[in-house]
Amino acid sequence: MIKPLGSRVLIKMKEGEETTKSGIILASSAQEKPQIAEVIEVGPGEKIDGKVEEMYVKKGDNIIVSKYSGTEVKYEGIEYLIVKQDDILAIVE
Repeated sequence: MIKPLGSRVLIKMKEGEETTKSGIILASSAQEKPQIAEVIEVGPGEKIDGKVEEMYVKKGDNIIVSKYSGTEVKYEGIEYLIVKQDDILAIVE
């Protein structure tokens, strides 16, 4: 398993919509890049001036992440992203 370091978070993007509300099937190039992801693993936080930065997300959270952020990683055939906690915009409840 991949364990992020510092204030980084391992996420898996949710699949984008393949059809519109009216039922039209979209080509993959016409689909919007999804911004909602599931948190898979969370780093321990980063030490800044002797204090560990609090991690606001936890494993299993659904989050909204900045578009085009993070580093893509493929592990055991599954695509993940590693993002900094600062690139996470919100937790979806």
